[in-house]
Parts: sequence; C-alpha cells; structure tokens
Amino acid sequence: MRLSGFWLLSRLRRCVGILILGLSLTAVSVPIHAQVAGLNTLSLLQTPSSARTASLGVDFLSVFSPQDLNVGIDNPSLINSGNHRRLVLDYVSLFSGGNSGTVAYGYDFKRFGVFIFGFHFNGYGKFDAYDEMEVEQGTFFASDIAISVNWGLNIDSNFSLGASLKPVYSQYESYNAFALALNLAGSYVSDSRRFAVTLQARNIGSQLATFDGSVEPLPFNLAASMSYKLSDAPFRFFFQLDHLTRWKLHYTDDLNPETVIDPYTGEEVSTPWYDNISKFLNHASRHASLGVEFDIKNLFFLRLGYRFRQTLEMSASDRTNINLSGFCYGFGLKTKKFEFSFARRNYHLGQAPNYLSLSFRL
Repeated sequence: MRLSGFWLLSRLRRCVGILILGLSLTAVSVPIHAQVAGLNTLSLLQTPSSARTASLGVDFLSVFSPQDLNVGIDNPSLINSGNHRRLVLDYVSLFSGGNSGTVAYGYDFKRFGVFIFGFHFNGYGKFDAYDEMEVEQGTFFASDIAISVNWGLNIDSNFSLGASLKPVYSQYESYNAFALALNLAGSYVSDSRRFAVTLQARNIGSQLATFDGSVEPLPFNLAASMSYKLSDAPFRFFFQLDHLTRWKLHYTDDLNPETVIDPYTGEEVSTPWYDNISKFLNHASRHASLGVEFDIKNLFFLRLGYRFRQTLEMSASDRTNINLSGFCYGFGLKTKKFEFSFARRNYHLGQAPNYLSLSFRL
C-alpha cells in the first residue's frame, strides 16, 4: 500500500509537470500581442519588489540560491527545499510618497513540494479629487493588492518547472478591478550551479472585473534570463531578454514616422544601409538587460545592472544622461541568520526608488 501511494504521487507529480510544460509551450506558440508600458493595466504585476533583482536590472533571477526566497517568488521554477520556513520582507519607496511591499513565507510540504505564499501591495499615495467643474471633492487613495501562491517541481537534478498564481485587486478612488494572473517557468541549472537559464511566460490571464466595463490586457511578457559565475573569479553575470513575442517596443510617433514617403511620387524614400543597422540595434537593445554581482567571500555582495530600454525612454532629450537613467546598483549582506539587500534604480531625472529586502529563517 505504501508503494502504491508513492507510485501514485510520482505519477501525479509527473502529470502536473507535463501540464505546466504544455501550458508553457502553448504560451510560446500561440500568437500573443505582448504589451508595453502604458498599454496594459495592473502595474503591480510588473513592479519589482526584491532589492537584489532591482539592483541587477532584471525582472527575475535565474540562479540557484537556496537562501533567497525572492528568487522563487519571481521565478517559481527555482523554488527549492532551502526556502523551507524562510520569511522575506521587501519594501520599496515609490514616487511621490507611494510605497510598495511584499511579505512571503516558504514551506516544504515534502511529498507535495515547496510552496511560497506571498502578499504584495502597491500604495500610490493620496490624491486630490475634483469633479468635471474642477470643484474639489476631497481626497482619495489608489492601491493594488495581490496574493501569490508559488510552487516548483524538480524534474531531475538539472531541470525544473514552476508556476505562480496571483489574484490581483485594484482600487482607485471609487473604481475597482480584479484579475487572475499566472506565471509559468522552466529552468536548467548546471551540476556546478555556476550556470542557469530560465524561460518564463509572465502574467498570463485576464481581468474578471474591470474599472469601467472594458477589459484591459495584463502585462504579458515572455522572457528568457540566464546567469553565469566565473570559476576563478568572484563575479556572476546576469542577462535577460524580455518581450520575446514583440519586436518593436518603442512608441510609434505619427509626427515622426520611421518610413518616409515622397509626397510627389508616393514611394518610400530609401535610407542609407547604416540607418537600417542603427534601427535594428535600437530595437534589439530595448529587449536586453545586464547585471553583475561581485561576491566577497559569500558574505558581502556588490551589484550593478543596466536596462537599455529604460535609458532610451527616460533620458532627457535636451541634456546628457547625467542621472544615469537605466542604471541600478546595490549591495547585500548575508550571515547564517539573515540576508539583507539594498538597491537603488534610476528611472529618470526626478526619481530613483530605494529597495530594501530582509530574509531570515523562522
């Protein structure tokens, strides 16, 4: 009877793994119109909360890190037994008095795998309310709240799958919305743990209740991430390609079109070959993010990241990029009892949010 129970559980785990893989392949193969900033709703789903992730300039980490619960929250395929009974607290100072935070706890249910349960919130602060006649109507608040259930499955010592389910609720003044989002991920980690790569379909789902009756798309993102640690040097490099289902991520300006039409002939004006190369590099770079982590005896960490797209979108056109838009940096401290991380991500000339993360075992 005991053997039968183990056999049944093994079959169940295998079926769930195949189901997750099938859904991942479906997300990849079905033509999905990926959205960019400003064209979707529920920004909580694409706002980083982990200081380590923010300091490296990526959306999620592909690295085997048993003590870092945030890795499994953002990338469920790398949830592992080291997350058992670990608690993480994240805090972010957003723009104009807003704030964001995460509380998450991991637990190993043995036969059923390791789960991470999380609570996430974005508070955007207090706003002045006015009617259509510009008469003041007091103040109101705006916020997003999400609960996440994250689960990972190890296929073998190298390959793993994972899924995250996130019910999200938004309240902006008297307007409310509710949505369900699903993340599906698959990872490969080398035997030495120095190399890891992940393919993740993020924010698959839809709104179930809308603000004004019109359904807005969730910020779907099919992304690939990898990391590599040098064998003889204390450096780990991170690289991410996001929005793999959409080539052009920039906004189309009708007053400054890419294609120039001759007003007399009605034909497209040919451009020099080097302009085409420049356009290709411009589009390609918007998908890429880079990061490096300097490990000092596995106790102290220095981190630096760069997001190409953020620099292109946030730099002021009439001055140099003196605020280093797109650059992010931070540090971390790890002991036997806890792990602390700080990060600062430069968005534009006006704001650079600070990130704090604290993780420890209960």
